[in-house]
Amino acid sequence: MGKADIESDVFRRVMGHFPTGVTVVAARDVDGEPYGLTVNSFASVSLDPPLVLVCIDRRANSHDRLVETGTFTVSVLAANQAHIAARFASTPSRERFKDLPWGISAAGDPVVEDAAAWLECSLRESHEAGDHTILVGRVESVGQRDAEALVFHRGRYRTFAP
Repeated sequence: MGKADIESDVFRRVMGHFPTGVTVVAARDVDGEPYGLTVNSFASVSLDPPLVLVCIDRRANSHDRLVETGTFTVSVLAANQAHIAARFASTPSRERFKDLPWGISAAGDPVVEDAAAWLECSLRESHEAGDHTILVGRVESVGQRDAEALVFHRGRYRTFAP
């Protein structure tokens, strides 16, 4: 069917055909400063107990802090929040929350204001997988609002057509 050593740019293009939601995964450091990054590798793992996973690139500035922290939030971005996704994917890490409206979860982690939904998680386990780490979080609390979600497909942010 295909050769075993697939080039990463080809693999990225092929995987781009699979539409994904867009999230911001965030936490706070020991000094209380918020940090986070854009993540589209996010999925439900279990309903009982409620578990989700996020995959974090090991080269990301936020990687080590997220792996070492005990809690994190996942903000599912709304259709009108592509600018936030772009910001958390490219802006220097320390400036991502600057002048951005955000709230605080019960555990004290950042939640992007006006996100379509959010989940507060306690880190249950982590697994190294290639150049990423899979974080499995137990969902401790959730929130949602009536908003369309942002989607990433073939290298572009998109929304669902009504």
